[in-house]
Amino acid sequence: MDPSQDPLPPDVLSVLQHHTLNTPLLPGLKAFTCREAIVVFIPFIPLFLSPRITVIDIRFAGSTPALMIASMIATFSTLCPDLLEISLRRLPIDQAITAAVSNMLLACNPDALRKFEVDSLLTTAAYEVLYRLPNLRELSTIFLGDTFLPPVLLPNLVWMEMTYLHGHEWLRRLNGATFNKLTSVFFHTTSLEVGDFLQAFESFALATSVSTKLSTFVFYSYHPWNPNYSPLLGFKQLTELVILTPCHVGCSSAINDDIVTDLARAIPKLKVLLLGSDPCQIPTGVTVKGLVELACHCTDLSTLRVHIRVDSLVQLAVGDVATSPSTAEPAAPRVECALANLGVGNMPIQEGSALTVALALLHIFPGISEIKYTNPHWRDVQNTITLSKRLSNRICALASFSSKSYPQYLRVTY
Repeated sequence: MDPSQDPLPPDVLSVLQHHTLNTPLLPGLKAFTCREAIVVFIPFIPLFLSPRITVIDIRFAGSTPALMIASMIATFSTLCPDLLEISLRRLPIDQAITAAVSNMLLACNPDALRKFEVDSLLTTAAYEVLYRLPNLRELSTIFLGDTFLPPVLLPNLVWMEMTYLHGHEWLRRLNGATFNKLTSVFFHTTSLEVGDFLQAFESFALATSVSTKLSTFVFYSYHPWNPNYSPLLGFKQLTELVILTPCHVGCSSAINDDIVTDLARAIPKLKVLLLGSDPCQIPTGVTVKGLVELACHCTDLSTLRVHIRVDSLVQLAVGDVATSPSTAEPAAPRVECALANLGVGNMPIQEGSALTVALALLHIFPGISEIKYTNPHWRDVQNTITLSKRLSNRICALASFSSKSYPQYLRVTY
């Protein structure tokens, strides 16, 4: 449910509360999901909870009083003693919330919990329990850089999201942790100095054998950051690599052909590659050479967003880009890259060059179908690609029909 979109009047809920006489409003309900828990609705959430509930998923809306949320969370362990999945998003950082969430976790059956996604700090006792849940598969938590981190033993964890407020020294304390099945990691930080996080993560991954299993790596910094990507080159199994850094003043992207080429050759299984922020107006980034490297080495790539030197696509058409000399032997047909979605943001594009840019992109990425842009000048590129794909589909359909129909008209006479 989403009370912010279709709210029940408080007087209606009050009447329901009176008639239920402290019994569950929906006694057969097994999962409770609320996408936008607004202030007037929160006190009535316990009405929907019962011992049969095993899944609670709540996202709080706006500035909700912490004490109101804490008192509601305090009812979970009593009303829902057999919880398997707990998701509480957009919680205010407050001591009352920390205490309520920690007590709820301590009251849960540690062998039953499969999912714990809570935007809250925890007490030391709660952290000790959280990081040793034997059957936990999905974990999302938040902590300060100096938060106590006990020995970690999560043998069934598959998906992990960590939000930290400053410093990444805690990452080194994960060395030696047990992660037998971890394949996806997500990190968010508000730290002003991200530093050598990727190098520290590489050390942790090597010490825990995560590097041989990891398929998804996502890192988001709220402040500009120029990462060194080389520590990621050893993660051969990555299919999704996302490192987001904002462009607040000027352009924070340092992505170039060398970086993209190294990543493409080292991690050929990539399907999603997003580096930097949504591309800005400053003409910088990857040229046509880097795009070709991605197309040739990462043939499963479906989504790409990096800063691109759009002028290099135009220069390619007029012969201003150096290419290798042709050989006597014709080149072997290359496997077409699967790229369908390209994010270009607000990147500048020369007036009158839309057709050239569209054709260049279609030759590099024949499967491209969607350009995600904020600069309206890219609309003509999108329209050209759409028209080209439509024509190609219709011609292929006509050709297929012609091939199937031909034998009916074939007559041999003597």
